[in-house]
Amino acid sequence: MAKLTNDELIAAFKELTIIELSEFVTLFEETFEVTAAAVAVAGPAGGAADDAAEQTEFDVILEAAGDKKIAVIKEVRAITSLGLKEAKEVVDSAPKAVLEGATKEAAEKAKEALEAAGATVTLK
Repeated sequence: MAKLTNDELIAAFKELTIIELSEFVTLFEETFEVTAAAVAVAGPAGGAADDAAEQTEFDVILEAAGDKKIAVIKEVRAITSLGLKEAKEVVDSAPKAVLEGATKEAAEKAKEALEAAGATVTLK
């Protein structure tokens, strides 16, 4: 078999469907025991490619403390194990990340606790 140039390889990849290309990448990774970096592939809007990349880490962002600032400070302390002064600084500097890189369950639990205390919270 003749060695293919990079241009010939790219031309061959252009003829593959997204699923065929994905299968190729998986086979390549298994054969050479490597992990390929994420590949940006243009697919149909809202297609299967969007569903496959589910977010696994979440940031809990305190947008505003609301009227019950003391209750929110207590929840920030409980969630983060920060001292009173540090928790107050987080609440005073909103919008601010309370948790970063948390699991989905931990992020949702923290969001519920903060919202119950009167805060406005978003997950990113």
